Amino acid sequence: MDVILLERVEKLGAIGDVVKVKDGFARNFLLPRKKALRANEANKKVFESNRARIESDNANRRGDAEKEAASFKDTTVTLIRQASNTGQLYGSVAVRDIVEALEADGHKVTKSQVVLDRPIKAIGLSEVRVALHPEVAVTVKVNVARSPEEAEMQASGVDVMSAMFEKDEAGFTEDYDPNAEPGATADVQSDEGDAQQG
Repeated sequence: MDVILLERVEKLGAIGDVVKVKDGFARNFLLPRKKALRANEANKKVFESNRARIESDNANRRGDAEKEAASFKDTTVTLIRQASNTGQLYGSVAVRDIVEALEADGHKVTKSQVVLDRPIKAIGLSEVRVALHPEVAVTVKVNVARSPEEAEMQASGVDVMSAMFEKDEAGFTEDYDPNAEPGATADVQSDEGDAQQG
């Protein structure tokens, strides 16, 4: 189906472009959301007569989005989640979680504006794109940790998982007495030594 785009659509085209898309994409997404018109003669005339208004409306919305984008500068949201010892989350961070965290931070965003390319399933820092307008997007850092302290460490650049495994490798070492009988612990040896001296 050929459609006329009423706004810029990523990977498709800009305002006024006539593009060929699959029927389902046009019927289920572009047309109901007023992002496009069917490309027939009547609609082409309507679009051309309203082109100036459509472009000025788009420019106004883009201007508002750019002002809003300035408030997102260096925005980081912290999400505290339960995770296994290997850093895998029990569940994953969803778009809804990011929207709630941004709203708590004073930003107005909708679920459709958050572009989560793949689910966040492990603790650590991730970057998520927020499309405030088809032509304006900002990047938000998402800090997923098991505790506020761990989140602070990650924010300062410490890789919490590798630091944790380094600690484990240091491990526990037992006092070793070369004169001890096989199987005797250090505590038993020292007690026997005290008894012999007394």
